[in-house]
Order: sequence, then C-alpha cells, then structure tokens
Amino acid sequence: MPAMTRSSDDGSNLPMPSAASPTAIAADNRKQRSDGAEARERLLHAALRQFAEKGFAKTSTRDIAQAADINIASIRYYFGDKAGLYRAVFTEPLGSARDDIALFDQPAFTLRQSLESFFTSFISPLKQGDLVQLCMRLHFRELLEPTGLWAEEIDNGIKPSHAALVRVLCRHLGVTKADDDMHRLAFSIAGLALQMFVARDVIQAIRPRLVATPDALDRWTARLVDYAEAMVANETARRSDTNDQQHSGI
Repeated sequence: MPAMTRSSDDGSNLPMPSAASPTAIAADNRKQRSDGAEARERLLHAALRQFAEKGFAKTSTRDIAQAADINIASIRYYFGDKAGLYRAVFTEPLGSARDDIALFDQPAFTLRQSLESFFTSFISPLKQGDLVQLCMRLHFRELLEPTGLWAEEIDNGIKPSHAALVRVLCRHLGVTKADDDMHRLAFSIAGLALQMFVARDVIQAIRPRLVATPDALDRWTARLVDYAEAMVANETARRSDTNDQQHSGI
C-alpha cells in the first residue's frame, strides 16, 4: 500500500506521519509507568539512607536527589515536599502493624494458626535485608529527634494491632475481659519478634546464619510460634492455679 502524502507549501508531496498503533501507545504508557515507579523507588531508597544517617532536619532534598541521580523536581511530583517524602520513607518499607490485623485476628483460626499468621507478617520485612537495618536506624533517630510520626504510628498502627492480639489471646484462653496479665502476655509475644529487629546487628555478629536467608527466617518464625504457644500454656496454667486457690479459700 503506498504511503500517504500531503502537499507542502511549494506543491511537492511529503509523506504523512503515520499514527501510532494502539499497541505502541500501550507499550509507551507501560514504559512511562515503569520508569516512574523506578524513579520513585530510587528516591525512597536514597532518602531512607540520608534520613537514617543525618536525620530529617540535616538532610536536604538536593542531597537526596543527587544520591538518587534524579531531578529534584521529582520529589515534589511524587511526594509533595520533604515532609511527604519523609513520611513515605518512615511508613512504606515496613508497613503499618494495623495492615496485618486481618491476617491473624480470625475467629475461626486455632491459636497456632493465629500465631503463625502474626509472626509470619511481623517477620516478613526482615527478608528485605539491609533495607530493614536502615529502617530501624531511622526509627531510632525518630525517637531522638521526633517529628510526630512515631507517635502517630503508635496510635494508628501499634495500638490497634496490640488490641487485636489481646482479643485473640482472650478468645483462646476463655477470658471475657482483658486484665493486666493479658496485656503483659501480648507484649511479651510481640517482643519475641521485635527482638529480631532491634538486635539484628547483634545476631549477625554472633550467629549470622540465623537471619542470613529467607529459609532461615522461616525456621525462626516457626520457633517463635512454639515459644509463644508455651507462653500461652504457662499463662493458662497460672490462671487455673489462681482460680483453684480462690475457690479453695487459700
């Protein structure tokens, strides 16, 4: 088929530009979305390292853009401003504890199923390797130089997740109203997993193979479930002994 032509001002025929096919347009759109996602990810990683090392106040958007090798205007485009970028860095890599509630707070689950789901979701970020260490440094720095995001995460993420774990424990221990010991038990169970984040550098220095691979982390997760079940069994026995003593008048 002959190419379409148009007339130029001098009367000669020039080839008409061909319209892009739907397939070409779709491919171009996918490339733009892919490039945009990659640019955003590079900014997040560069900002995480900068904020973790220097803190919010001493980190400039120019430093972040240079580290990511991306135009500084991209920060405004993707995150709005420096505060928006910091919020994304603080919340996105590890996620919010509230997001995992539906994974373990299921009335039909056995206690072990709930604990398995709780620890699996809790430990999952550790499989991201060095990224988690930077996140922990950022969280520690946030405690020293608070911007308000840690307090926000406690209210909106940690408190609801803790309350859900307490509900699970009450359900399986047959307790209608949570007392201080139920909260102690919930904090202690969560502390088993939290220790792996806080002491990751120590673990790597003493027994690195325990956290070296995803399979190693899966094995540790399974052990945490065992340990937590033992803690629940101990609390169940303690409550039973207390009730027996009260009924016998001791």
